[in-house]
Amino acid sequence: MRGSVAMPEALFTFTSLQERVPSDHRLRGVETVVDDSLRSLDGLFNEIYAGTGRASIALGKLLRALLLQVSEEP
Repeated sequence: MRGSVAMPEALFTFTSLQERVPSDHRLRGVETVVDDSLRSLDGLFNEIYAGTGRASIALGKLLRALLLQVSEEP
């Protein structure tokens, strides 16, 4: 069963992640590309996940986490 991509930021912070990340940060430049790419793969993600069972971590979240890991500054 495919997990949700919803971000529960309101439960943990007083400001959003958008407010915390500087507007000139290098990841801002790829955010739109990543969003568009994941949106275009949404149908495929729905096909490969079972319709029953326990909800998993959304594949989009996992891919974003990998992107953040490989883009960390030294």
